[in-house]
Amino acid sequence: MAARTEFETVIVEVGDGIATITINRPDKLNTYNFQMMADLVHAFDLTDADDSIGAVIVTGAGKAFCGGLDLSEAGVDSFEYFRRPERRDLGELERIRDCGGILSLRIFDSLKPVIAACNGAAVGIGSTMQLPMDFRLASKHAKYGFVFARRGIVVEGCSSYFLPRIVGVPTALDWCYSGRVFGAQEALERGMVQSIHEPEDLLPAARAIAREIIDNTAPVSIAITRQAIWRMLGADHPMEAHKIESRALHARGQTREVKDGIRAFLEKREAHFPDTVSKDMPSFFPWWEERPFA
Repeated sequence: MAARTEFETVIVEVGDGIATITINRPDKLNTYNFQMMADLVHAFDLTDADDSIGAVIVTGAGKAFCGGLDLSEAGVDSFEYFRRPERRDLGELERIRDCGGILSLRIFDSLKPVIAACNGAAVGIGSTMQLPMDFRLASKHAKYGFVFARRGIVVEGCSSYFLPRIVGVPTALDWCYSGRVFGAQEALERGMVQSIHEPEDLLPAARAIAREIIDNTAPVSIAITRQAIWRMLGADHPMEAHKIESRALHARGQTREVKDGIRAFLEKREAHFPDTVSKDMPSFFPWWEERPFA
C-alpha cells in the first residue's frame, strides 16, 4: 500500500519505489503561489531523504498540470507579492528572488530522476518547472506557454538557462518572444517532450520509465550521473567532465556494487545495488562550488 503525505497544495504518494507528487489545487487550475513553492520544495526534500524512492513523477490533479502564477491571489501587484521585505537581514537580490527559480533550482539538485507527466495546461511556471526534470511526457491534452512577455515581464524559473539547452535558441526565442500557447504535438516536434499519450496512459508510461531505472541501475550511480550531465552543460571545456568522471569512476570502482555488477554480467544474472544516496555517496560529492543564495 502506498504511503501518502498531504501538504496544503501537494500530495506525495510513495509506493513500489516511486514517489508521485501531485499538484493539488484543481479548483484553481493548480496555479502557483508561495505555499505551493514551499510544499514542492519540501516534497523534493522528502524524496531525496527517502532511500526507498528511486524515481519521482510530478503531475497535476484535475484538468491542469499548473496554470501558472495565481494572479487572482496576488493581484496586479503580483511581483511585489513575491518580495520578502520583512527579511532585513538579507541583501536586496536575495529578497527579490524569483519564486519559480527557487523551485527549479531545487529540482535541479534532486538526487533522484524526475519525470514530468503533464496532464493538461502548463503555462508560465507550469512550463518552466518541467525544464529541470529529466523526462517530460505529455497527455494529448497538454498545452504549454512561456507567456511572460504578454504580461510585460520576462522569463522565470531559470528557463533562460534550461529552455535553449533543451529545444535550441531559435525555438526558445520563438516561444518566449511570441508568448503563445502551443500544444503537445509542437512540444514533441521541438524536443521539449519525449512522448505524447492518451490521458489514461500518461501515468503508466511515466511509471514504466521509473521502473526501468529502479529495476536495473544503482541509485548512487544515477545520482552522480544526473548531477554530472546537468552541471556539465555550463562547463567551459570537456576537461571538466573528464575530471569529475575520473574521480567518480575511481571512487565507484572500489565499491562492492561495481564488483557485483561485473560478476552479474559475467554470470548472466541481475546485479544487487544496496548502496544508498543518504550514506554511500563518494567523499567528493557534491563537487561544485557553493552557489549564490545557498
